[in-house]
Order: sequence, then C-alpha cells, then structure tokens
Amino acid sequence: MKTHKLILSACIGLASMVAAGAAGAADAYPAKPIKVIVGYPAGGANDLVARAIGQEMSKDLGQQVVVENISGAAGTIGAASAAKAAPDGYTLFMGAGAHALAPSVRKSLPYDIVSDFAPVSVAAIGSYVLVVNPQIKANSVKELIDLAKASPGTLTFASSGVGAPPHLAGVLFQERTGTRLHHIPFRGDADANTAVLAGHVDMIFGSLGPTVPHIRGGKVRALAVTGNARSTALPDVPTLQEAGVPDYNVSTWWGLLAPAGTPPAIVDKLARSVEKAAALPHIKEQFVNMGVEAASSTPAEFAAFIKAEVAKFKKITEAAGIEPQ
Repeated sequence: MKTHKLILSACIGLASMVAAGAAGAADAYPAKPIKVIVGYPAGGANDLVARAIGQEMSKDLGQQVVVENISGAAGTIGAASAAKAAPDGYTLFMGAGAHALAPSVRKSLPYDIVSDFAPVSVAAIGSYVLVVNPQIKANSVKELIDLAKASPGTLTFASSGVGAPPHLAGVLFQERTGTRLHHIPFRGDADANTAVLAGHVDMIFGSLGPTVPHIRGGKVRALAVTGNARSTALPDVPTLQEAGVPDYNVSTWWGLLAPAGTPPAIVDKLARSVEKAAALPHIKEQFVNMGVEAASSTPAEFAAFIKAEVAKFKKITEAAGIEPQ
C-alpha cells in the first residue's frame, strides 16, 4: 500500500511539474518575433486582415508579428508550409473560408485543415461582392444575367484560385441563374482584382476588403453582395437574393491557426491577444471600411466552427454538382 501511495505521489508531483513548466513556457512566450503565413499575395483580404491584427498583437505581446506571403494553389501552398512548421507558437497561419472549402473541391491536399492545425481565434467575417468592369453593359444583376444568357460562355469571371470561395461563388451563381461563364483563376485577390480593373476579365466575386476602394473610386461597378445581409461598407448594394437570385448565400471568414501540437497555454495566450485586437474601436472601423467585421472566439469555438464550415461547403458543392479535381 505504501508503495502505491509513493507512486501516486510521484505521479502527482510530476504532473504538477509539467503543468508548472507549461505555464512558465506560456509566461515566457513570446521571446522572439512571430511569423504569420498568409497563403495569398500582399494586398488581398487575408493579407489585410493579418497585417491589421498582427500590428496590434505586436503591441500586446511585446514582440514583432511579421506577415510572410506564400501564395499559390488557392492558398494551399501557404497552408501546407504552416502545417509543417514547429508547433512552438512562432509560426502561425491566417486561414480563411477557402481552406474549409478546399477539401470539397480538391482530391488531395498536402495538409488537413482540421487535424493539422490548432485553431486560435477567428479574426474577421464577411462576404463577397459581385463587380463588373465598367465596359460591361450591365447595371444590375438582371442585366448581367440577360447578357450572360445571350452569349453563353463568353463573359469571364476571375477568382483567387480554383477551389477558393470566390470560385464557388461564381459556380453557384451559374447554377442558380442558368448561365454559363468562363472562369479564370489567379494566385490571389490582388491579382484577380487587377485583371478586372484592367479589363482583361469581365467580373469578379471579390473579397470586399480589397474591392471596396475600387468600387468607391468608380473603377468597377458593384452589382450585389453574396451574403444573406447587406454590407455595412456598401449599404446601397443589394444581396444577390434581393437582386432575384434564389437561395444564394456565400460568406467567408479569416482566422488565426497554429500548427497542431502547439501548447494549449500558448494557443490561449494568442487567442486573448486576437480578442483584444478585434475589440479595438479603430480596428473595428478599419475593418468596416474594408467591408468586413472584426471578430474573435475561443480556440474551442473556432475549432467547432471550422469543422462546421468544412461540412457546410461539402453539402453546397455536392448540391451544385462540383466534382473534386
């Protein structure tokens, strides 16, 4: 009996030491700059959200939070790089709705958005906006649909990559309206927007953040937003449902993730830092001007949300008849 008590006491002592060590590591963290990988080029929605939140986290954590853009394959290359990083809290990833959609449109991925990451916190939520180059003679969604039906497969739409939510937004638009468009994928929001601005591509279901300034500057024409509610940044622009497209709702999110295996105490500390940043009045205002809404969550809430998003996109793509490629 004495032996059992000694073993039990030793186990309790060891557990206490491990817990104390973990707490101590979290207290000491961060001891050097933190890198946030963004899977798209600079200037896109992911990049803008990451830099805004990262700047405030730098002040809160006392170490520089640096964004590194690793673009390509609709955000997949950056995600894979982040998933393989050391789980020490010094390499993070700015994930997005695109990464929850990817399992439904790609046959094989070099990472698993659920099992290869430790979700930290959502950072922003929003929708997309359907805009056309001013040369396109359509001032409403109805006129665009009529134009598309008159010349099937002629009108082009850009996206931030095959399998990205803007691509799905275009696929769903065609399915709901009985039209046929020609899809042209790019490496990210910024490149896709540039193509539409230059008139090389006719339209885009673009992220509100980088697209709103071009709308306000008259460089593109906004026809509708893709969510189930109007955007505070574009209150006069209807939703696609309001514009006559039935059962249409495509929204998105951006959030911070760490590689799987990152100590929970560090994940929690990062989540609290995101929460502080998202609550700042100037961040809220900045995000509204970008057409998105600042947000935060606990790691557990974010993990459950991502799982639900993966399931949601699987249901949408199956209903739209999209086959993984």
